[in-house]
Amino acid sequence: MFISEAFAQTAPAAAGAADSPFGSIGGMLPILLMFVVLYFVMIRPQMKRQKEHKAMIDALAKGDEVVIAGGVLGKVSKMGESYLHVEVAPGVELQVQRASVIQVLPKGTIK
Repeated sequence: MFISEAFAQTAPAAAGAADSPFGSIGGMLPILLMFVVLYFVMIRPQMKRQKEHKAMIDALAKGDEVVIAGGVLGKVSKMGESYLHVEVAPGVELQVQRASVIQVLPKGTIK
C-alpha cells in the first residue's frame, strides 16, 4: 500500500553487453582508442624531437656557432666526450654539457 508498483518491479536485464558486435572488448574500445590517439599526438612527436636533438649533438664540430640553454650564443672551441667549451666573447669560454646545446646556427651568425 505504501510502495508504488514502479519501485516494486525488478529492473530489466542489461541487453547492451550481450548484443555488442565486439563482445566484451566493446567496453574497453574507447579506452584503447584514447591510448592510440595519445601515442600519435604526444608520444611519437616527442620521440622524433629527441632523436633529432641527439643527431644534432652528435654532429657538432669545432667552430660551430651554437645557442646553449639560457639563450647564450657562442662558438664551439673545444670538444670533449660529454662537455663542450663554448667561446662567448674573445678570451671567455664556458664549459657546458653537450645536451645543453639547443640549436646550431648558420655560419657567420655571430659577429
